[in-house]
Amino acid sequence: MERVSTGIEELDRKLSGGYPANKVTLITGIAGSGKTIIGIHFIYKNCLEGRKCMIIATEETPEDIIYQASLLGRDLTIYYESGQLIIQNIFESRSEIIGQTRYGFKPESLDLEIPSLVELIHEGTECLVIDNIGTFVLRTSIRRLRDQFDALNYLVRKKGCTTLLIMDESAHNMTYQLAEYSVYGSIHLLVRENSYLGKMERYLSIPKMRSTPISPEMSIFEITSEGIVIRESGG
Repeated sequence: MERVSTGIEELDRKLSGGYPANKVTLITGIAGSGKTIIGIHFIYKNCLEGRKCMIIATEETPEDIIYQASLLGRDLTIYYESGQLIIQNIFESRSEIIGQTRYGFKPESLDLEIPSLVELIHEGTECLVIDNIGTFVLRTSIRRLRDQFDALNYLVRKKGCTTLLIMDESAHNMTYQLAEYSVYGSIHLLVRENSYLGKMERYLSIPKMRSTPISPEMSIFEITSEGIVIRESGG
């Protein structure tokens, strides 16, 4: 199976070369666990390799994303300015609608069907990150959610995109983790206390990755000025 680099050398090794190409991988975790940074690694590496990339952002502006990437030693500016990287800014639209609501103006609807996100994808996009899809799943009934996830997966694959769906853990749990059943693979990030060292640490686990031999062990990782570094594995 063809693979697309995650942008993290150690994670590529764990996944037999990277994310399965033209498939959808779900990234979940609590706030601050590193979900967006996982997406930045993926986008930056594939911009370097000449692929056309896109981020559909619901919680941050393009400027925020580019600045955060620069702090990790990954300058996306040249790719964004050239059009090789497109950042579809849903964040500002959401903020404007919320502001209108507070001041008594009639807003346009935010109740988007999840599969309709595909309409935002530019032609020729090869690598896609949707961050945070949890924004939309909380507006969808549980009865319809599985069908909508299945439809989104089918449509992005039909467009030829290797896709990361980023979802906050609260939305993932509130929707009974239904997204897990639709995607090809999933990676879970968490932050918890190491009782032996008396400090908080970040962990990465891979509960699902089809067509890939994976270890059930969690890996400890750090977020440094050079990005994510996976240090070791443990129980």
